[in-house]
Amino acid sequence: MPDAQVPPSGQTGAEQPTQEPDGGRRILHEIVSSSWLVSVLAVVLALVIGGLLIAAANQEVQAAAGYFFSRPGDLLGLAWTAVSDAYAALFAGAVFDPRAEEFRRAIRPITETLTVATPLILAGLGLGIGFRAGLFNIGAQGQIILGGIFAGFIGFTFDLPMGLHLVLCVLGAALGGALWAGIAGVLKARTGANEVIVTIMLNNIAIYLVAYLLSLDPFQRTGSNNPVSPPIADTGVYPLLLGTGYRLHAGFLVAIAAAFFTWWLMERSTIGFRFRAVGSNPDAARTAGISVNSTYVWVMLTAGALAGLAGSAQVLGTERVLTAGVAASFGFDAITVALLGRSKPLGTVLAGLLFGALRAGGVVMQARTGTPIDIVLVVQSLIVLFIAAPPLVRSVFRLPSAGGSRSPKPIVPVTAKEVSA
Repeated sequence: MPDAQVPPSGQTGAEQPTQEPDGGRRILHEIVSSSWLVSVLAVVLALVIGGLLIAAANQEVQAAAGYFFSRPGDLLGLAWTAVSDAYAALFAGAVFDPRAEEFRRAIRPITETLTVATPLILAGLGLGIGFRAGLFNIGAQGQIILGGIFAGFIGFTFDLPMGLHLVLCVLGAALGGALWAGIAGVLKARTGANEVIVTIMLNNIAIYLVAYLLSLDPFQRTGSNNPVSPPIADTGVYPLLLGTGYRLHAGFLVAIAAAFFTWWLMERSTIGFRFRAVGSNPDAARTAGISVNSTYVWVMLTAGALAGLAGSAQVLGTERVLTAGVAASFGFDAITVALLGRSKPLGTVLAGLLFGALRAGGVVMQARTGTPIDIVLVVQSLIVLFIAAPPLVRSVFRLPSAGGSRSPKPIVPVTAKEVSA
C-alpha cells in the first residue's frame, strides 16, 4: 500500500494548500528583498543607456559621426551637449525651472511632478502590499477605473454638503477598487485561480465597462456627444493646495496619509504580520494557524482600496470629470513603482516621485531640445528590466550576490511511514 500523505499540523480539510510552482514566488521575493543599492543602480544604469539613445537620436551627433576618425572630439563634445541639455530640460520640467521669470512659474514643475505622482503612489502602495503577500496583483488598472467610476458617480449625481460630499466620494472610490480586486481575491481563495490571469482579464472588463457607462444618459454630459461625464460638483472635488495657478490638489495629502497607513498596517499591525507571513511561506503560515485563503481575500481588498483611491485622485482632483482614459497607464506604471520601491511605503513614495518627474519633465525635454519623448518611455522600460533582474545589475556593477535574497525552503510533507518511524 503506498504511503499516505500526512498534512502539516493545523491544516484542516476545509483549506488545502494551493499546489502551484514556487518559481514566481521566489522571483518576486528576490526582487522585493533586493537592496536599496540595486534599485538606485538600476535607475542610474537606465539613465546612462537613455543618454546614449539621446545622443544617437541627435542630428548633429549623427553628422559628426561621419568624420569621427578625423576629429573624434567633435562627436564626444556634441554627444555630451545633447545629453546634458536633454537632462537639464528634464530637470527644469520636473523640479525647478531657472529660466522662469517669476518664482511661481519656476516652482510649477515640482507641483506637476507631485500631481502626476499621486495616483502612482496610491496604486503602487496597493500593489506593494500584494507583492509582499506573495500575490501578483496586475489589476491596478481596472481597480483605478472602478474607483474612478464610483467616485465620479457620487460626485456628479448627489448634492451634499461640503466636506461630507468629498468624504463619500473618496470612500466610494476605495469601495469600488476593493470590490473589483476582491473578485480576484475570492477566486484565488475559493478555486485557486491564478491572480495574474484574473486581474488582467478584470482590467479588460473595466476598460469596456467605463466605455459602456459613458454611453448611458446618467453618465453623459448634457449637450455633449463625447464620452465624458458631467463635471464633479464643487463640494466633491479635492481642494487645490496652492491656488488656481497650480493643479496640485489634496489628493497628494491622501497619498502621503496612505503611505503612513500602509507602513503601520504592514509593520505594526497583526493583519500586516499575517500578510507578510503568508508572503514568506504560505505553508508555514498555514501550519501556524493562519487562514491563508482569507488572507488572500483581505490582501486583495486592501490593495484594491488603495488603487481605487488613485482613481479618486484623477476624477476628483486632476481631471474633475470621468472619462474613458481615467486610468491612463497609471495602473501598469504602478507595477514598476512598487518594484522599484521594493514594495515598502517610503520606497514607493520615492519611486512614484521619480516616475512623476519623468512624465512631467519629458514634455519640456521634447519641447526645448527636440529629444523624442519616447526616450522617457524607454528609460522607464529599462528600469523595469533592471529591477526585474537584480543579478543583471549586480553583474554589471560587479556587486556580490545577496545571500539574504533566497526564499525560504518550502515545507516538505511527511509520509505515514516517516511518522511511525
